[in-house]
Amino acid sequence: MSDKPSHAAAFVADRFFEDEPPPAATTGAVGWMRENLFSSPMNGFLTLASLGIVAWFLPGFIEWALFNSVWSASSLSECRAIMDASFGEGVRGACWAVIRERFDQLIYGFYPPELRWRPNIAFVLLIVAAAPILFETLRPLVFVALGVIAAKALIGVAGALGGAEGAFGPLLGPMTLVLAVAAALAWFFGAARHRRWWLMFSLAFPVVVYFLLWGGLGLEPVQSSRFGGFLLTMIIGVTGIAASLPIGIVLALGRQSQMVFIRTLCVGFIEFIRGVPLITLLFVASTLLNYFLPPGTNFDLILRVLIMVTLFASAYMAEVIRGGLAALPKGQYEAADAMGLTYGQSMRLVILPQALKISIPGIVNTFIGLFKDTTLVAVIGLLDPLGLTNPIRADSNWNGIVWELYGFIALLFFVFCFGMSRYSQFLERKLRAGDRR
Repeated sequence: MSDKPSHAAAFVADRFFEDEPPPAATTGAVGWMRENLFSSPMNGFLTLASLGIVAWFLPGFIEWALFNSVWSASSLSECRAIMDASFGEGVRGACWAVIRERFDQLIYGFYPPELRWRPNIAFVLLIVAAAPILFETLRPLVFVALGVIAAKALIGVAGALGGAEGAFGPLLGPMTLVLAVAAALAWFFGAARHRRWWLMFSLAFPVVVYFLLWGGLGLEPVQSSRFGGFLLTMIIGVTGIAASLPIGIVLALGRQSQMVFIRTLCVGFIEFIRGVPLITLLFVASTLLNYFLPPGTNFDLILRVLIMVTLFASAYMAEVIRGGLAALPKGQYEAADAMGLTYGQSMRLVILPQALKISIPGIVNTFIGLFKDTTLVAVIGLLDPLGLTNPIRADSNWNGIVWELYGFIALLFFVFCFGMSRYSQFLERKLRAGDRR
């Protein structure tokens, strides 16, 4: 036995000890670099090699794109003359003057300049319609903004009806249209139920955009041959994205149906579309589709392209969603049946919300691929931004310019595709937070 009294043995702390700070090498910038850049010898080597490549490439690119660039000129030869005079003989930089000179053409194509306020309003309405659906916190701001738009439109119409000379004709039609649109959107945006938001986006918005862009209801008609540039890309891309998702859901559910006819029809459609290149479908839409229509039928080319692009994307969307449905445990289906839910209720309330959440990366990846594939319409004579590079370069003033045009178009596509990618990650984090307990 020990001679030390038992009450002298320390067995519990008699005061609170503060937490020691973590090692300096594991926090801050140093800790992030150790964890992400130099976590192993191989990662460290790859990091240093990447930095070397960037250090070799970036200075020359910055010098070409910024320091030795020309932003104001009327031709490529004038650009080079300015470079020789400003930076030295033989020094070449980017001639961004071609973007400044042809910016309107790259954005609007050959849309009449005096009517370009109509695609501008359509683009604003797209943001107004989509932003509150994608981000719930923006709904009050959109409601206030629509109130201001409606008030300004009402003032404009009142002034036109007051007999202001020359104001009635050009002002009443557009202002009345804007007022009607603003009032309808304000009613939808003021609603609390999410279903009304989706109803507005899927029904009201395409009708309004159609009359804005193509004309009608008092607006001057615009031929589809005048459409081009990034305006055409947005029309095809947004329509394909918005329409392919619901059609893809229907096809995915039809492929799993126990009704033989429905399942066979959906499987045949999906496999046929997936087995045919998009460019082939575009040629069919451009040349062969009219043969199946009654004589004298004038089926707009852009409308035919929209149908083919939507069907093409729907087949791939169906397979993405089918993967999400297959990833759900069988117990989810059995639980829905045990609750006495009908097929429609179980799909709407239990199965599809989980399947779509699982499928978000694949869905957004299909959207991005569809948005980039819109450049294929150039092969059937529609002048998207990529198709417009040929007539621009054919101009004697800009013959020989390449990198500036393709770089600007690539930047436009990157901004939209990167935005979709980031929103996908935001949506995944948001929905994943609901799974935490």
